[in-house]
Amino acid sequence: MITFNKISQTAESVFKLQPPDNDMPIFGIKRRIALGVMCLTILIGSLDMTILNIALPDLVVSLKATNIQLEWIVDSYAVVTAGLLIFAGSLGDRIGRKILLVAGLTVFAVGSIVSAFSSSVLMLIVGRAIMGAGSAFTMPATLSLITSMFRRQNERALAIGIWSGTEGIGIALGPIAGGWLLAHFWWGSVFLINVPIAVIAAVSATLLIPNYKSSKKIRSDWTGVILSIVGISLFLWGIIEAPLSGWFSPEVIIPLLVGAFGMFLFMFWEFKSSHPMLETALFKKARFSAALASEGLIIFVLMGLLFLMTQYLQFSLGFTPFAAGIRILPVAIVLGVAAPVSTFIDKLLGTKLTVAGAMLIIALGCYMLSFTTIYSSYNDVLIGLIVVGLGSGLAFPPATESVMGSLKAENTGVGSASNSASMQLGGALGVGVIGTALISRYQGSLSGMLVGHNIPPQAMAIIKGSLGGALAVAHIAGGRSGILLALAAKISFIGGMDLGLRVGAAVAVLSAISALIFLPSRSEHVKLETSRLIHRRAEDVSESR
Repeated sequence: MITFNKISQTAESVFKLQPPDNDMPIFGIKRRIALGVMCLTILIGSLDMTILNIALPDLVVSLKATNIQLEWIVDSYAVVTAGLLIFAGSLGDRIGRKILLVAGLTVFAVGSIVSAFSSSVLMLIVGRAIMGAGSAFTMPATLSLITSMFRRQNERALAIGIWSGTEGIGIALGPIAGGWLLAHFWWGSVFLINVPIAVIAAVSATLLIPNYKSSKKIRSDWTGVILSIVGISLFLWGIIEAPLSGWFSPEVIIPLLVGAFGMFLFMFWEFKSSHPMLETALFKKARFSAALASEGLIIFVLMGLLFLMTQYLQFSLGFTPFAAGIRILPVAIVLGVAAPVSTFIDKLLGTKLTVAGAMLIIALGCYMLSFTTIYSSYNDVLIGLIVVGLGSGLAFPPATESVMGSLKAENTGVGSASNSASMQLGGALGVGVIGTALISRYQGSLSGMLVGHNIPPQAMAIIKGSLGGALAVAHIAGGRSGILLALAAKISFIGGMDLGLRVGAAVAVLSAISALIFLPSRSEHVKLETSRLIHRRAEDVSESR
């Protein structure tokens, strides 16, 4: 039977909006270390999104990988991750998020070992797919555990800010870490570095983090599992393939249509199901759905920008992969510093104004970069990169906190999985759309410049395929012809890059407008948080009886 002291303690916590003691089983330094484990986990996952790109030339030499095989090596990770996210989040709600996290880290470590010691392209593709499965388990587990451990809104917002900053730093540090490892070790080292980090994180999680899970008994929804995996995986594959094959090619249209239909069937099934894996009612909440859209659009611009700038720094300005990675570092530093700071701005202005303002800062940075010319130097683009990093750091945490703060305790796993899926799709779409703008302008401009020149069809295909290919042909041609070809290719590339950056700026402006219309104001946010805490306290009283 519940005691009078327990009732008094819970009632007091409701009216003061403070969680009772049993809400925070981890105190002081242990809880901070646990947050560090979450950040360490998300760091290796975000690093892997960009670290492999540096090693691709070595894979061509060592494994004799073709362009199509390289595409499978890169994309098998992303497709498997995105496809399994919703299922993994739902599984964490059922069996416990710590169990899911430790299992995911173990699978990720196994996949990293397989990838590092692969002796064939097929073996490497399998290893990357295993890593993707591990990532699908860890990504929603980290965010849902943070939400469970940090129940007060201010603490949760700060923890998410630190977590978001870590993820952004990992994305930007990938090329730097990859370049350094390749300068000292073989290509497998870019995968093997994950293993000790994953082991440390798994052991720490086992010792320090409670196994939070839903208090309700959740039935399996295998129809929803299959539909979500098929729909999201195929749709993402179509987006990834688009810049290479063209948006209207059968290789893109078929997976996009089938994937979209699969996702529609998934949502329809979840709406009708008596035991849905994902509660469709969540999407009726602007605090959840609008924030998800904002996160997808933020990562759309950021990943599209990194896709353009890494090529620009290497091919146009002539930096090595490692040197190019170093020059992307200011984005990571500013993002990492701004992310925790955004917590205080969000508290002052509210989510609506904070996210909208941050998206306008991102748009400004992209617009500044879109005036890059053939004569620009790194110093000319540095300010624009810093501005984009600042906007991204300010936008991510409030949007993520809005998503997670709108969830009930039993839904944080599948809710955080939806958050991760939005970012996966947004990032792929950013590279796809901005990459398509780059390629279309590059090929159109270069074709016009090369009219009347007698270039063999095979060489022309390489020239129009990428700036790197054009520069390789120019080097072989040599002399005045080679110099003119290289100049024409660089001019065409920068023209395409500027177009892509303006597309990114336009998307950021539209996202800011969307945030102003749909995200809750500061007063609405306070009301929602108050209601949420009262609901949680009522649940605590019910459970203790």
